[in-house]
Amino acid sequence: MSSNETRTRTHEVAAPKLLTVVGRTYFPIALMARLPYAMVVIGVLTLVVAGRGSLSLGGINSAMVGLGTAIFGSFIGAAADRWGQRPVLLIAGLANSAALIFMAWVVFSPLPDAVVLIAAFAIGATAPQAAPMSRSRLVEIIMSKLAGPGQQKTLSSTMAYESAADEFVFVFGPFIVGLLATTFHPVAPIIGAVVMTLIFISAFALHPTGRAHVNASSGPRAQAPAKELFTFAVLVVVLGTFGIGLVFGSTLTALTSLMNDLGHPEEAGIFYGIMGIGSAILAIAVALFSPRYALWARWLSFAPVMLVGAFIMSTSDSMITVVIALLLMGCAVGPTLVTLFSLAAERSPLGRSATVMSMAGSAIIVGQSVASAVNGILAEEAGTSAAMAVPMAASALVLVAGLLNLLCGRKARKRDLVHS
Repeated sequence: MSSNETRTRTHEVAAPKLLTVVGRTYFPIALMARLPYAMVVIGVLTLVVAGRGSLSLGGINSAMVGLGTAIFGSFIGAAADRWGQRPVLLIAGLANSAALIFMAWVVFSPLPDAVVLIAAFAIGATAPQAAPMSRSRLVEIIMSKLAGPGQQKTLSSTMAYESAADEFVFVFGPFIVGLLATTFHPVAPIIGAVVMTLIFISAFALHPTGRAHVNASSGPRAQAPAKELFTFAVLVVVLGTFGIGLVFGSTLTALTSLMNDLGHPEEAGIFYGIMGIGSAILAIAVALFSPRYALWARWLSFAPVMLVGAFIMSTSDSMITVVIALLLMGCAVGPTLVTLFSLAAERSPLGRSATVMSMAGSAIIVGQSVASAVNGILAEEAGTSAAMAVPMAASALVLVAGLLNLLCGRKARKRDLVHS
């Protein structure tokens, strides 16, 4: 064996693993830290419908939560870049808990609906950005402490896990809301979110990895021009994630309207959680797909399945058929979302991956909020049957975005031919 091979093998043996560096508690804590926000959107909808008796007002309040996050989320991230994640997360966690407690009180108070809307906006504006901060934290650790031949593989697999974790909490958060609201009271999910925020956001902030910072002595990092964030290849992925957000929000609101007609609006989250069964299984299974199964092909494989499931749900006349439709939609949502985030990472301009990830993640939140508001009003004005058709339109948008994505592949192939 040559001396070079010996040094290489020694380096591979000595190179630490990500789990060794971050510790065994990191991933469970980071996962649980994401859950409160996933509970809040449907939790606010459920609470307002129960407390104020208006589905449209509930949808608008859910939209206000998303609007607050869309406007102030980037400022929270910028504050973390300036002062570090730890103090920003602790302050945001306390402020968010206060906003949630105020919402739990004001819904049942004699105060006007405008105050309820302000409370919902405050919840979104103070939401701790656990998911993007986790990505940023892990990327910094991988790039600074896991140098070696396996660094890129570790980075790719970690980003895939982060996408699956986001998808997991977006689907199972509403299930927990439904379980708490049904078992106890519609205010229980909000109180549960307060408790989880205080415990897990604080634990995430105080975790040793929270001290990770960019080494200022290493000099400024190279970054592509900001205009490269707005290329067709990036924006079509953002359109796809926006469509997924529309599917989330419209499905939640349609189910809430359906269960409200049956006299049990608090059970909507439980039925929505059914979608998470197939979603979680298929999202994890994406890691087993062959590299030859291209990302564009995965998008166009699963988006039609989502559309078929939404069509079945819109034409269902029994809860059994609705459950089957939700299972089918879940089998498509999980792998589609992971595929979209994989494309986002692949197409990120130099030094702009966190920004592109935030754009894609924010698109989900905005889509979910818009669909919650619009479909809530539609359900109240035109009835549940009209609301049940909206997830079909949202799924169609995901499919159209997938077809538009083919243009990116054609442009790339043309560039390859020119360069060759």
